[in-house]
Parts: sequence; C-alpha cells; structure tokens
Amino acid sequence: MDLGAGRRGVDMGPSAIRIGGLHRKLEGVNIRVEDGGNLEVKIPEKAVRGQQREVFLQEIAQVCKLVAGCVCETLEENKFPLILGGDHSLAAGSIAGTSSFFRRQNKKIGLIWIDAHTDMNTPESSLSGNVHGMPLAAVLGLKPTELSEIEGFSPKVKGVNGVVIGARSIDAREKPKIQEAGLRVITMKELDMRGMRAVMEEAVQRATDGTAGFHCSLDLDVVDPQVAPGVGTPVRGGMTYRESHLAMEIIADSAQLLALDCVEVNPVLDTGNMTGLLGAELICSGLGKRIL
Repeated sequence: MDLGAGRRGVDMGPSAIRIGGLHRKLEGVNIRVEDGGNLEVKIPEKAVRGQQREVFLQEIAQVCKLVAGCVCETLEENKFPLILGGDHSLAAGSIAGTSSFFRRQNKKIGLIWIDAHTDMNTPESSLSGNVHGMPLAAVLGLKPTELSEIEGFSPKVKGVNGVVIGARSIDAREKPKIQEAGLRVITMKELDMRGMRAVMEEAVQRATDGTAGFHCSLDLDVVDPQVAPGVGTPVRGGMTYRESHLAMEIIADSAQLLALDCVEVNPVLDTGNMTGLLGAELICSGLGKRIL
C-alpha cells in the first residue's frame, strides 16, 4: 500500500524485502516461514481520494481492518505475525490486531516504534493530509477515528507503554499531542548522547511494564539515507547500519516481541535494493539471528 504516502513506490516494498532474501535468511535461523502473500489494495488511480486533510482515509481504514484480522488470526494459530509494508499507515491495523488478541485475555501490550518521525498527526493538525503521518496517534486513541476504533476499542496502547526511538523530524503540531499522550520519544540527539544499549533497555522496560510483551513497528527511514536510501521520507542524520542491527538484536534478546512491522521501503528511490536487503537483515536480527 502507498495510499498513505505523499510519494509513490512503497507499495513495492514487500517485494523488495522478499527479493532481499527474507525467506531464506529466516530459514537460516531455523524459523519456518509461511508467506501469506499481499493483501489486495487499490492503487490511487482507482481509490476514492476523500478529503484533503485525510487523503484516501476510507480506503486505508478498510485495508487496516483486513491487516488487523490477519494479525489476530496469525496469533490465534500460535504463529508470529510479520507484516511487510507499504506505508506506515498499515501499523494502525497491525497493532490493532495484536492488541485485540491480547485484550481478549485481559492483557495489555506495549509498543516500540522505531522511526525518524513520530506519526502523531491527526487530520486537524496535518499540513499534508498524508495518513502515514497519523497511525501512532490513532493507536494511542486520537483521531482519525476510522483508524483508532478498528477492532471496536481504543486506545490500542497506552502512552506510558509506548516508546518512539530515533525521531528527528517532528512537526510542531505533533509536540503537544506527544506530551498529552504520555508517549516517550527518544530523539537522535538523546540516542547519540546515551548510546543505543541504554536507550533500547529503557524502551524494552517501558514497553513490558505490566504488559504481555510489545509490538515493534520498524520504519526503515530511521536509518540514515546513506545506508537506506530507498525509503518513503528520508531524513539525514539517522541510525548507522550497526546501530539499527543492535536495536533489533536487543529486541530479540528481550524475548518479549509479539509482532513486527517493517515498512516504508521504496524501491523506486533505492540503489541496488540496499534498503530491501537491510529490511530483511533487520527482521532477522529482531527474530533472533546472532553474530556468534
């Protein structure tokens, strides 16, 4: 899906990650893989654009409902949901699915959101109307309600159990919402000052405090464009190759990961599928691949 993005091409991201050898790499660390294929998503030329402040919102909400159902079903089958994107708006669906499954067991989930952006806009605050800048707001119970009310409850995650890591591009109108939600945002400045280990240990502790575990939503634009040029909205000054792997390795070491998104890979802007390959590698690190 690329309906939520301002730039076309991330709908081809799942193919790029597959071409990066994801299946083979996961089987190399003894993980049996079932590829459920792609969900059917309308291309922009055939979709209803909707209002300017929430472009393609109705179409995106329908896809997110399907994603939520697939994630729930996967967890019910005692399997691990790995969701490939596509623009980041799909996380409103994937996180809804994870949260809904554990809610039925009277359990909460945490969230580790690894991204150059905080995606805390609402239709009222967004200057672009691009819905991929809104999913975290929806997950925390803000608008748009078409996303926040998926699976019939809200919020999907409480702010005290949510952490954003690697942020370096935050809209002024997002900042009050971040503070009101009680969301912990660890910027690149703080990451540089404290180091990845300390930051990730804090994130895991927060996301697992009183929860069944956490959903991780990884946007490849968190990595510096020199390492990951093929992303929807690149921002200079991001994580290094090793920092990104360390983040995912610490997540794996926690043994508390419930589901994983890997999103915003744009092959149109990539060089030799560098970013698709990195996505496959980071997924493997998050699921337990070790150097030794």
